[in-house]
Amino acid sequence: MDPQRLGQLVRITRHRSGWRQSDLAARCGVSRGLISLVERGFADHVPLYRLRQISQGLDLEIVGYDVRSRTGVVDRLLDEAHAHLVAGAVELLGRFGWEVAPEVSYSRYGERGSFDLLALHRATSNLLVVEVKSELVSVEATLRKLDEKVRLARFVGHERFEWDAKTVSRLLFLPRSSTSHRQVARHASVIDLVLPGRTAEATAWLRHPVERFGGVIFASNANLARTRRGRACRIRAHRAGRGQPERENGPARAE
Repeated sequence: MDPQRLGQLVRITRHRSGWRQSDLAARCGVSRGLISLVERGFADHVPLYRLRQISQGLDLEIVGYDVRSRTGVVDRLLDEAHAHLVAGAVELLGRFGWEVAPEVSYSRYGERGSFDLLALHRATSNLLVVEVKSELVSVEATLRKLDEKVRLARFVGHERFEWDAKTVSRLLFLPRSSTSHRQVARHASVIDLVLPGRTAEATAWLRHPVERFGGVIFASNANLARTRRGRACRIRAHRAGRGQPERENGPARAE
């Protein structure tokens, strides 16, 4: 069982139910501190019978080394968390005048993948590659794939959208949680080489992207369970089979 995955699932499911940690603790007959411990990725320090109590309180079940939802597939909840973070990133970029294209796939010289977001700030000709992770499982794999996308971004942007960029920047969006902060801090010596900026600095740069930039934005996930209406964004959603731009509203705000 992956303790970080379980912690993220407990947190997301709790938010979907509109409960505080103390509410869930009372429902499960455990302490609020224990709920916090699990959500921060330390489930391996908690007895299995306590984990079962918490899981049952959220209509989850632990089967062997897997966690399943009684009402659906667990991955659906994690995908939903990712979708909300993407929507929040789209709103933030749109607010500052970026043109945003979500889910841009590429295949070039054997390298295949998809940009979570590819964005252009037309006034400065700065192209931005945005990687969104609801869970930072592997720092090495994330940075390696991000390097690949940055290297191919100019080509893809020009080929797909006729964007002519002078510089290419990169941002990594993560949930604003103690787990995310701890993961980034633990690997800071590696992450800071390519993503030295953090939320406040990155947000300021998005307003005036006059030079190449790399950073991490911790986006608030307090409202993962409920979508709020965001400001209208200028979005060019060039997805396969769609000819019309798509508008997204973002539930998560960068903080």
